[in-house]
Amino acid sequence: MRIKSKIWIETEEGIIISDGRIQLLKLIEATGSLNKAAKEMNISYQKAWKLVDASNKASKEPLVATQIGGNKGGGTVLTPYGKSLIESFEAINSSCWEFLDAELKKYAL
Repeated sequence: MRIKSKIWIETEEGIIISDGRIQLLKLIEATGSLNKAAKEMNISYQKAWKLVDASNKASKEPLVATQIGGNKGGGTVLTPYGKSLIESFEAINSSCWEFLDAELKKYAL
């Protein structure tokens, strides 16, 4: 038997981070590109941009920064705040799962 739950972090302005957005941010970090990250997730660039833009607007600092093209091309990178938010969210999520598993064991279902 398993217990399931999803968490996300939000402000009055909207969702900052969730499992799906974490996946998108990690793919941005791995590929250096929002477009490539969107393709990896099988979502449109427009949807990916809306998710990132909403997270940037809802958080106290931007999670990603874009670099304009040119000879070397453009790209999207995680900010230091974006990287720390991923680490924090994953730690919180792990603690949540541990807590829920422990709570489930208390009850004979």
